[in-house]
Order: sequence, then structure tokens, then C-alpha cells
Amino acid sequence: MNFLRNFLAAILGCLVAFGIVFVMFLVFASLFGSVEETITVKNNSILELQLQLPIKDYVGNSNDDPFALFSESSQGLDEILNAIRVAKDDDDIKGISINNTFLMAGLAQTQELRRALEEFKESRKFIYTYSDFYTQRDYYLASVADSVFLNPVGALDFKGLSSEVLFFKDLQEKTGVKMEVIRHGKYKSAVEPFLSNEMSEANRTQIKELIGSLWNSMINEISLGRNISTENLNIIADTLGGRTPELAKRTGLIDVVAFYDEYESSLRKAVGILDSEDLNIIDMRDYVIRSNGKSVGSGSDEIAVIFAQGEILYGEGSADVIGQGIIVKAIRKAMDDDDIKAIVLRVNSPGGSALVSDIIWRELELAKEAKPVVVSMGNVAASGGYYIAAGANKIFAEPTTVTGSIGVFGTIPNMAELASDIGINAEQVGTNKNSVDYSLFEPMTDEFRTVVQEGIEEVYDTFLQRVASGRGITVAEADSLAQGRVWSGIDAKRLGLVDELGNLEDAIVAAAEMAEVEEYGVKKLPRYKSGFEKLMEDLGGVSTEAKRSFIEEEIGAEAYGILKQVQSAMKQKGTQARMPFVLDIK
Repeated sequence: MNFLRNFLAAILGCLVAFGIVFVMFLVFASLFGSVEETITVKNNSILELQLQLPIKDYVGNSNDDPFALFSESSQGLDEILNAIRVAKDDDDIKGISINNTFLMAGLAQTQELRRALEEFKESRKFIYTYSDFYTQRDYYLASVADSVFLNPVGALDFKGLSSEVLFFKDLQEKTGVKMEVIRHGKYKSAVEPFLSNEMSEANRTQIKELIGSLWNSMINEISLGRNISTENLNIIADTLGGRTPELAKRTGLIDVVAFYDEYESSLRKAVGILDSEDLNIIDMRDYVIRSNGKSVGSGSDEIAVIFAQGEILYGEGSADVIGQGIIVKAIRKAMDDDDIKAIVLRVNSPGGSALVSDIIWRELELAKEAKPVVVSMGNVAASGGYYIAAGANKIFAEPTTVTGSIGVFGTIPNMAELASDIGINAEQVGTNKNSVDYSLFEPMTDEFRTVVQEGIEEVYDTFLQRVASGRGITVAEADSLAQGRVWSGIDAKRLGLVDELGNLEDAIVAAAEMAEVEEYGVKKLPRYKSGFEKLMEDLGGVSTEAKRSFIEEEIGAEAYGILKQVQSAMKQKGTQARMPFVLDIK
């Protein structure tokens, strides 16, 4: 009897819980609709660009998701760019105010934002920017403005780019846990931190040349925006000529040293209102909601933009991980839809599983038989990220894109030394010579290493063939550009690894031209789980994202970054086509 009573109580409790969730959904949906309807733009408004969340190329169908407003953890670059383009032709928007510190976007994403702002200025509307502290990336974006303001007790970081690589050889020796490494590629230094305590000359050379190319791209644009020669910009960087507001103004990096209330007075003057009048400021996140339904392109024909962002791992995939499941479905959906005339693959990935990369490559090859396929590279399209891009009809990269890294490796954890130290002995029994699997608790045998090396070489040869076929060069020529070496977008264009320098919009236009369509809309794929679906998943416990946020807050962002590096290395399975190092550019 007690069992039946408890069972019925449990059922009733579940029904009540689901009822509450359903009511919440209806309430949030109603709120979402009312929010969208009440977002109005008054005359003489200023669009405020405050980018306080991490920027992803694409966050999914957030504009259709009532829960997105209450659970946003990132912003979509695609939505921000569209909002800026809509604002350009919005008569009620008189200008843009950039009020941002610590921009959480990659260099190529920042470059795309900057380009959109340059196009906005063609409307003869103003762009002003204010900050208490400009990081180099913040300043790179701010340098597009008509007037740059800085707090009187603020600072401006302008000293050139640097990169840091962590090495774990001593840590392995002290703990008795190490990574067994098998690789191909002179520059394939993703595994170097596990083999050495210092940077190899080959790795130092490629990093120096890479960040040098990225820096030159940045200062060339800053030079145009601030009317300062690149030679003088390098002198300013060498002498830390922006470290105080007075020095920053004297060297021409900024225009005005002012408090925020004085900046607001300048904004009032720019829109032609009195100091006693209130400014009409509209937040970018609100304007994104308002402008999502106002696409700059339209038509019955469509160009599909498939976003592939994150590490490449075997499985379904998500908004943060490229899995063969979700990407293959998106490609097939685009291929089977008669209204879609061309496909643009937006790649933002340091690589990962070679197997998954090849599965996606094959699917794009099949799609290419029916429709043009164009690739747009974001911050990073390296190793596996380049693998999936190599076969496209045309490849676009930003000057600051990091790409190439054509090479493969395998890492296998081994704790034989630790096992010996703490008294663990593993014994294996098998029916055949090679039936016993590799053991964490035994040193790697030469025979096993030889078998793995053969697999690495086979994957590398396949990678080269994919590149050679896609780029119309010989395998030997592909090999000369490979060996795991990374390149900037500018160098990749010079070497023929990409076709054009340009952003996502340029790639879409090129795809439309190849498909011979003039009027078209853009369909974004894949569709990620909605906020409601995520909420239902998280009802059973704390979400993965919440756990990550808690750990990062407790141990600090830098320590959390190191933890992620080690964790990622331990999770790698199979042959990897991955970036040669974690690129932490400062």
C-alpha cells in the first residue's frame, strides 16, 4: 500500500513539475513577444556597442527562442554585423558609441566588426568610442572611430603582440604521468610541451612570423584610421607611448582625455541636442532583436551558411564542438533543399579528430557535385579546420585568420612510472600476439609505437592528397606548405592555401555569383538546442556550462585555461589534425 501511495505521489509530483515548466514557458514566450514589440528607436538615437559577453560566429536561433534573453552566455557575430548594417540605413540612428573594455573576440572577428563599422561610416554618421582602459584588441576596434576618448586616469595598452606556450615535461617526470607522442610534421609542435622544457627553433620561427604578420595587419588598419604611419606606430609600441592618457593623446593614439560625463556631452553635441536633454541610447542587444527580422538580403533563392565552430570531436557536436553528426545533417539539408543554390561553410576551428575531419570533407565533396561550396575562415581554420575547408570551390580568409597547420599527431597517456612508484603492477593475458590492448600501466612497446606511427603517416598522406586535390597542386607542393606549419591569412593567400582575403559577407557574395543568383536570402545552419531544451536537460542537475563558470571563478581564468589545455590533451582519441599549439596572443 505504501509503495502504491509513493508511486502515485511521484507521478503527481512529475505532473506538477512539468505543469510549472510549461506555464513558465508560456510566460517567457509572452514576455519575449512583448519585449520585441516594445523595442523602439526614437529619433536622434545612438546605438551603443557594448560587447561584454564572449563572441561566437553563431549562437543559433536565439531570435526565435524566448529563453535566450534569460540564458545568454555569448553573442553572435552574425547578429551584431547584421545590426550594424541595418543601423547604417536607419534614419533614427545618428551614430554609434563604442563603450567597451576587454573585448572577448578573436582577431579575425574583431577585424570583421571593424570592417562593418567602416561601412557604417559611409552613411556619414559618427562613431565615437570611450573606455577606462583600452586593451590592444579594444584599441584595434576603437581606432575606426571618428573620435577616441580615454578616462583621465585610464590607460592604453599598445606594445605589440606576444604569445606564450606552456611546457609540461618536468611536470610529467615529477608525477610519473606522461604523454606518449607520435607525430608527423616538422612544425607540428602541439606535442612539443610534452617532449621538452623549452621552445624549439622551428616553433619559435613560426610563432614569430605568425604574430608578426597579424601585428602588421592590425597596424596597417590602425594607421589608416588614426592617420599615423606604421613606422611611428611601431615606435609608439616600442616606447610604450600609450601607457598614460597624456602620452596616448600626444602620440595621436587618442583624441580626447575626458571623464564619462564629458563624453556624454560630446555625444549630445554630435546629435545636436542640449546638455540638459537626455540621450537616446539603444543597447546593441536590444537592437539585435529588433534588426533580426530586417535582413539586408531577400529572395526566394537562398545561400546556406553552415557554421562549424570549436574543436573537431567524434559525435553529434554542439554550438561549441564540431561533430560529424550535426554538421553532416546541415550539409545534407542544404544539399536537398531546392531553394538553396550554394553553400558557405564558415570555419572557426583549431582542428581535432582526423576521422571526423575526413567525414565532413567527404560530405562537402558530395555537396560540391550539386552546388557551389565556398569557405569563409574565421579566427582559426587550422589543421582539421583546414582539412574540412581544403576541397571548397573557393576559400576566403581574413588577413588575421590563423590557418594551415597541415600535419597530424597522436598522444597517448602513460602512467607506468607512477604505477611503479605507488605499487601497481598490471599483468595481461591474450589469445594472440597483438590481442592485448595498450596498457596505461606498462611502458609503450616499440611494436605498438611502430603500428601507431604507420597510422599517423597514412593519415598525413591522406591529408596531403585532400589538400593537393582541393587546391589543384601536386602532393609534393602540398607537403612543402605542410609539416604542421601555421600561416596568417595574408601568407596563406600568398602561398595559395586560400583564394581571397575577405569576410563572411564576401564569401556569401562569391557563392551567389557562382550560383548565378542576384536576389537571395541567407539561411543559417545548423539549429542548436533552444534555451527551453537546455533548461529541460539541466533540470536533472547542474549544467555543464554552470560547472565551468563555477570552476573558472574559483581558480581564476588563467589557471582554468591551463586546466583546459591539460584536460584536452588527456581526452584526445585517435589521430589528431590539430593546431600546433594553444595560441594565446597577448
